[in-house]
Amino acid sequence: MKKILIVVGTRPNFIKVTRFKEVAKLYPNLEVKFVHTGQHFDKKMSQVFFDQFDLRPDFMLNIGQGTPTTQMANVMLGLENVCIEYQPDLLVVVGDVNSTFAAALTGNKMGIKVAHLESGLRSFDREMPEEINRLLTDEIADYYFITEQSGMNHLLAEGKAEETLFFVGNTMIDSLVAFESEVNKSSVLSEMNLQKGAYVLMTMHRPSNVDRREGLEILIEMIKSITSKFKLVFPIHPRTVAKLKDFGLWENIEHLDGLIFSEPLDYFAFQKLTADSAFVVTDSGGIQEETTYRGVPCLTLRNNTERPSTIDIGSNVLVPYNLESLNEEIKKIVDGTFKKGAIPPLWDGKSTERIMEMINKIL
Repeated sequence: MKKILIVVGTRPNFIKVTRFKEVAKLYPNLEVKFVHTGQHFDKKMSQVFFDQFDLRPDFMLNIGQGTPTTQMANVMLGLENVCIEYQPDLLVVVGDVNSTFAAALTGNKMGIKVAHLESGLRSFDREMPEEINRLLTDEIADYYFITEQSGMNHLLAEGKAEETLFFVGNTMIDSLVAFESEVNKSSVLSEMNLQKGAYVLMTMHRPSNVDRREGLEILIEMIKSITSKFKLVFPIHPRTVAKLKDFGLWENIEHLDGLIFSEPLDYFAFQKLTADSAFVVTDSGGIQEETTYRGVPCLTLRNNTERPSTIDIGSNVLVPYNLESLNEEIKKIVDGTFKKGAIPPLWDGKSTERIMEMINKIL
């Protein structure tokens, strides 16, 4: 029996690993277990996802709050103990968060082979903490599971051995496909009094957009502009609320007509809102992929993206962080002249099967 330990730490990671235990049943010689670092520890950020996916971590590190350095140190110490107990043959690290790199470094120091799920993505913006995590994780990984062609290109250019690179597609799409019926059953639209195609969904959390007064003032302008034409659903990050209050700006939008605030939403509700929205405004990474799969226009308020297939092939565009640029793209959507996207190669709901097949060959 070969043992595979998958390390997850944050809400986006959970979505990428929902089908591994199910698919592992096809391989009697392989065992899959999960360790949850606890980087996202709030019930709304983690437990509700495990409940919906029927996904139970086999090991919990419960690292909780702290500085990035403290969190990573606690991940390494906790994961080391788990690895001593479980003795995995392969450590699979997911995504680009602090838990990802901490887990990869632990595996490397313990002599355990490390596979990086979602490897090779690059924004080429080293001010993003995630970019540093991506680069360092890929530098010490042994195997690379790649979601899109850009990842393959980057890893080859960085000198990685071709036989360690596996273009498998996007496991986040596996979850969309597997749980689509549950998404469709969500009652979130009726609960929020929304009509399909008559509202906009927004997420905004990156420090570059929400940690400065100037950025928040621009965000408020955008919100007021959107709500003059559409209802706007904004599952708002607690840090964004705190920053708005710190700068005395919260009252500018607290009671704005057409603006619907919510706490972090469960997976089914959020996907239902995404699928039925007129368009999405975001600075997230994963939402660019989910909207591309669904063909929903996505306006990403960033200067760069580590997921270029969502732009080159999909329904995503990068928008400079100002009201004029945003309104130009919204006008295209309203006029029906916004680009028609397609689904990137291997985003077909079967990436987990391809990964498990490769792991079976590797081990």
